[in-house]
This record gives sequence, C-alpha cells and structure tokens, in this order.
Amino acid sequence: MSRAKSTSGEVLFAHVVARGEAELDLGTAALLVAEFEYPELDVAHYLTQLDHFADLASDLAASETGAHRKLRAMNRALFAELGFRGNREDYYDPRNSFLNEVIDRRLGAPISLSVIFLEVGRRLGLDMVGLNFPSHFLVRYRGGDQTLILDPFHLGMTVTSDELRVRLRQALGSEAELHEAYLQPALKRQIVTRMLANLAAVYRRNGDVIRQLAVVERMQILDPDSRRLGREVEQLRRRATELN
Repeated sequence: MSRAKSTSGEVLFAHVVARGEAELDLGTAALLVAEFEYPELDVAHYLTQLDHFADLASDLAASETGAHRKLRAMNRALFAELGFRGNREDYYDPRNSFLNEVIDRRLGAPISLSVIFLEVGRRLGLDMVGLNFPSHFLVRYRGGDQTLILDPFHLGMTVTSDELRVRLRQALGSEAELHEAYLQPALKRQIVTRMLANLAAVYRRNGDVIRQLAVVERMQILDPDSRRLGREVEQLRRRATELN
C-alpha cells in the first residue's frame, strides 16, 4: 500500500460528497474513501465491476421464480458465484473498508459489503436502504408487502426481530431496547462517514497517525462544522509533524 496522500484527491472527494442525497453516487463516494491510499485508483473500473455483478444477477434471475426472485438471484451472484464474504479472520484489516480491495479480494466489513449489496440492488431496481444499526451495518429490503432486514456480512442472511434485539444488547448492553430509531434509513453521506469512522478506529488502534489524519480530514469534509473533528485534525497534524 502506498503512503501517499493526495490533496487533489481531497478536492475530488469534497466535490462528490457535496451533492445532494438524490444526486450523490454512493459507489463513487465509497470508492474515493480509498483514494488517499491508492492515488492511482481507477474508479470507473470498479464502477464497471458493479455493473457486471448486476448483469450476472440479472441473468441468474431468469432461472428464479416467485416473489423476491431478483433478491435471491443477487444473493446467489454475490455470495455463491462471486464468493463475497465477511472477513471474520481479520476483521480490523483496513482493506475491509476499501471498496476496491473488497471487490478484488471478495472480503469485506459489514458496511463495505452492504455498499456493494446496495449498489448492485440499485442497478437491479430493488427497494433497499442501509441501516445504521449499532456496531454492525445492515440493509433493509422491501418487496411487495414484505420487509426484510439483511446482513451482507453473513452472506445476505435475513435477521429476525429477536436476532436484532440480541445484537443490540450485545452492542449497547443488556437493558437496550429495539427502537424504530435503530432501523431508520442511513443517508449516503452517513454511510460514507461510517466507513471513514471505521477506518479511523483501525488506524488509531494501529497507532498509524498519518493514515488516521488522512481519514479524519475526509470526515471533516463531510462535517465541517464539527468542533470535535476540528480538534482531532489539529491534534493529529501536530503529531504527524512531530513524526517528521
């Protein structure tokens, strides 16, 4: 991995995420999260890969019948045919949060796999949104009169209400109750922010000040009025200067 940090990359990232919710392309924004680490990143190539995944799912849907056939075909395409899965063996590998690496390696974190799920689903015309569920990002799917909560980290499995309660209490404590607030759709900017926050936590854990700074600067682009992020950027810049 390169240690290069591109100022032009920050400008491009800022330009993309400045768009409104309807105009913001989640796939592009999520790929640009990785640009500081891969300054020569070919975003168009990886967007084309997402197109190919959707084409495969569309072809497989022809052999499916009944309700939710596109969803079943997408699961089959992504997990059975293409081999995507959650990286349980090395959960804190930063590559799990870089969409280009996830596409290349077929390994990812809950949120990066959810982004692929959402982007392929969008190309198939499926009604899907991301859910900022505590500790583990999920996807909500609506088809006909049925609503499903899906976990792309675990091969697109359906998560029941009882399982959601268990997960919530594991994340927030035994007294936590499952409220509707935990199942509200995440905006695209919120999804990108959470991807960056995950990366920042990994670099903090590893003591990698330079990369943590690059990530937090991008978080600040998304939330320029945050005093907490402003202080964190200043502190990290001082530490980075000391390292040099």
